[in-house]
Amino acid sequence: MNRVYLTKEGYEKLRSELEQLQTKERPKVVEAIARAREFGDLSENAEYAAAKERQMHLENRIAQIHEKLTRSEIIDEAQIPKDKAYLGALVKLLDKKKNTEVTYMLVSTDEADFSESKISTESPIGKAMLGKGVGDQVEATVPAGKLEFEIVDISRA
Repeated sequence: MNRVYLTKEGYEKLRSELEQLQTKERPKVVEAIARAREFGDLSENAEYAAAKERQMHLENRIAQIHEKLTRSEIIDEAQIPKDKAYLGALVKLLDKKKNTEVTYMLVSTDEADFSESKISTESPIGKAMLGKGVGDQVEATVPAGKLEFEIVDISRA
C-alpha cells in the first residue's frame, strides 16, 4: 500500500472535509431521497434519480478521502532540512526570463492547489526544486516550454 505524505495542514483539511460530508451532507442527501420517494413511482421520478446520483458521488468522495487518510503519513518537519526544498517548504523563486519572483509551497499531489500557490512535488517545477538550496538554479520543462528559476529563499510555514 502506497503511503500518502501530507503536511499537517493538508491532513486536517481532508479530515475536516470528511467530517463535513459525513455529518452535514450525508443527512441532507438521505432526506432528499426520502422526500423524493413520497412523489410516488420511482421509475419516472427525476428528483429521486437526482438524489440517488448525488448520494453516489457523495459516498465515492467519502470513500476516497477515508482511503487517503488511512494511507496518510504526516510529514515530520523536524526531520526535514530547513535549508532545502522538500515537502512543506515555502520556496521563493526568481523567474530568470521575466525577472519576477514567485513563491510556491511544495506539497503532496493530494494537497496541490495552484490557486493557493501549492504545487506538487510531482509537478515539473516541484520535481526540479526537490533537494535544492538557496542560490541553486532550477530548470523545468512544462507544456508552455522551458522555465528557468533561481531559488531565492526557503522557509517553513
